[in-house]
Amino acid sequence: MGKTTTDPPEQGEGKRGQDGYLGYLLRQAANGYRNRVETVLRATRLTQPQFAALTMLDAYPEHSSADLARIALLTPQTMSTILQNLEKAGLILRYPNQEHGRKRRIALTEAGRAVLAQAKALVYALEDELAEGFSRAEQATVRRWLVAAARGVEG
Repeated sequence: MGKTTTDPPEQGEGKRGQDGYLGYLLRQAANGYRNRVETVLRATRLTQPQFAALTMLDAYPEHSSADLARIALLTPQTMSTILQNLEKAGLILRYPNQEHGRKRRIALTEAGRAVLAQAKALVYALEDELAEGFSRAEQATVRRWLVAAARGVEG
């Protein structure tokens, strides 16, 4: 009963700022970044998970849906739906894998490559904004820390 209700702190203040818990700040940053990515991707008609799927498919071609789900940080069910929608949109092709009967190979179409190039330009511009004011060495430290944080979570 003794506490007075006040407005919650804005981002960057109190526990939402430099005095905050690392896990919370990491989540806050990820959510803020995801929202910015979703906003810029509207011009391409891609969602952030679709962008992730296309990016990973481009980086790691010929992998299965399950592999793509794992490296894009999505569930296999979500990846299956995403791939169905990308195929309907003409951005990917799926065809039989001669080595594994049940697996299907997945490839970007020319339209998929074009929309991915447009999306990458928009998203990479956001990354450049994020990195403003940080030296290459500082950026490398942040990247190293993020990778270490992710590996710690995975086990």
